[in-house]
Amino acid sequence: MKLQKAIHDAYQNLKSNNIKSALLDSELLMANVLNETREHIVLNLNKDIAKKDYDNFQNMVNQRSEGKPIAYLMNKKFFWKYEFYVNEHVLIPRPDTELIIEQVLKIYKNKNKINFLDIGSGSGCILLSILKERKNFQGTGVDISNHALKVCNTNAFKLGVKNRVKLYNSDIDKFVLGKYDLIISNPPYIKNLDLKYLDKDVIKFEPKLALDGGLDGISEIRKVIKKSSELIKYGGKLILEIAYNQTREVKKLLKKNGFYTNSVVKDLARNDRCIISTKIEE
Repeated sequence: MKLQKAIHDAYQNLKSNNIKSALLDSELLMANVLNETREHIVLNLNKDIAKKDYDNFQNMVNQRSEGKPIAYLMNKKFFWKYEFYVNEHVLIPRPDTELIIEQVLKIYKNKNKINFLDIGSGSGCILLSILKERKNFQGTGVDISNHALKVCNTNAFKLGVKNRVKLYNSDIDKFVLGKYDLIISNPPYIKNLDLKYLDKDVIKFEPKLALDGGLDGISEIRKVIKKSSELIKYGGKLILEIAYNQTREVKKLLKKNGFYTNSVVKDLARNDRCIISTKIEE
């Protein structure tokens, strides 16, 4: 069978199952199976595909038609400037989360060395991207999921920053190690009752642990802020990703725990997405 025919059939399959990016996904999956670039596939559509490769391709297309995210099928996701290994144990990195990295690099552009903590490090996309950008920074990641930490560890080796990162498997409530210049976190912030409204590929395949923010959506944020007030140095920064409608409540929590809100950063859709604060009270 020619590549063109295989990709066309896959496109029709995905389209009939309401996959919005049906053609792109078909081409990416074929590129992944053949270990080639998408550009190479597009330029060689008249080439034949071996039966073994075709069967593998069909298996992946069928999984995609059921909603499984393409990042999990390919075990990779590009974030910031780097390609990260991902699987079903970690949340797939989103472009909006890059705001945290942008703010860290902006705030610490003249700082040669800091020690920072990422609460709920997941795949390590935030933690490790910052370490790649700042060669003298030291990072610590803590996550309640040991499976997620294994993914983060894989990415630390892959990106060549393993010697500057420490990883701990712990509930943040029980974590007591260190004092930090900066704490960052992208905690679960979706209301429990709102999870059912997420896209099917999100709620069916991505880890609920990384999405569920409790009944009010801020139960995990509340824990992060409280623990951060204990672990952060006086004058240190806390940078959180939040939902668009949580700004007022999060500001109250920050003030209650001795933080001053410096700014709220909006995402590309002009929604509040990232809140930056400074520890000013013990």
